[in-house]
Parts: sequence; structure tokens; C-alpha cells
Amino acid sequence: MKSSNRLLDSVLKGRGSVRVVQTLILTAAVFLFMGAGDDSARFKDLGHRMMCTCGCGQILLECNHVGCQSSEKMRDELLSALDKGNTNNDDLILEGFVQEYGPTVIAAPTATGFNRVAWIMPFLVLALGIVFAVHIVRSWKNRPEPALADGIVIPQGNELDEFRRRARKETDL
Repeated sequence: MKSSNRLLDSVLKGRGSVRVVQTLILTAAVFLFMGAGDDSARFKDLGHRMMCTCGCGQILLECNHVGCQSSEKMRDELLSALDKGNTNNDDLILEGFVQEYGPTVIAAPTATGFNRVAWIMPFLVLALGIVFAVHIVRSWKNRPEPALADGIVIPQGNELDEFRRRARKETDL
């Protein structure tokens, strides 16, 4: 009886491990082939990573100028680059556009060389602003109380409440 239970347990454990392996393979395949061969997704991705060169300052696929010659030409060039099929690397396509139109065609600066400053500066300025604000608030909090002129005494407790009551009575509030 014990041997049959051991056999049943080993079969069940084997099925569980096989099921886990199958699930892992299926998950890996989904991630690997997600978007593979989908030129429209690549077109949208690359088109949103480039700027229109007509001077409007808009993303290439979102240029809303009626009859904009620049965006139509660039979209056609992007489609032809994707149709060639031999350029599977999106960075090579972007590099071709940079060579033809200049570095301003890229919507976001690259993270190399001096362009790193464009990525670092907003965060650096934010951090410095927070540090400056904390410093100012602490200095205001820790400053000494102002000195009073000779003979002036600020009333405390019940005496202050009595002055408030008299002021309300006299002003009819």
C-alpha cells in the first residue's frame, strides 16, 4: 500500500514539475514573440520617437498641419525603411534620420555625451529646490523671537483672555 502511495506521489510531483516547465516556456514565448513582425507597432513607436521638421515642434505622427510636406515625406521614408526588412534595428533607422535631418529630429535626447545633462538637470534642480526649501523653513523655524521694546510685556493665560473679552465687548462682536 505504501509503495502505491509513493508511486502516486512521484507521478503527481512529476506532473506538477512538467506543468511548471510548460508554463515557463509559454511565458517566455509570449514575451519573446510579443510584437514580432508587427510593422505597424514599430511604425508607431518610431514615429513617436521623432519630431516633425516643419518647425511645428510636434511629434512626427501627431503633426496636425494640413498638407504638411515634411511629415508626409518623413512618414513615407519611415514606412519604406520598415518595408525594406533588412533594417531590423530601430536605432539604425533613427540614425539614418539623424544623418538626413540632424539631431533635432529625435524627440528625446540620447543618453550619451553632453545630452546626459538634459536627463540629469530636471532631477538635480528638483532635488536642489527641495533642499533649499527645507533649509529656508528650518532657518525660519529656528530664528530667535524678536526683541520687544523696553517695558512691553506680553500677557499670558487668563489675562490675555480678559483683554480679548473686553475688545469684543467694546467692538460689539
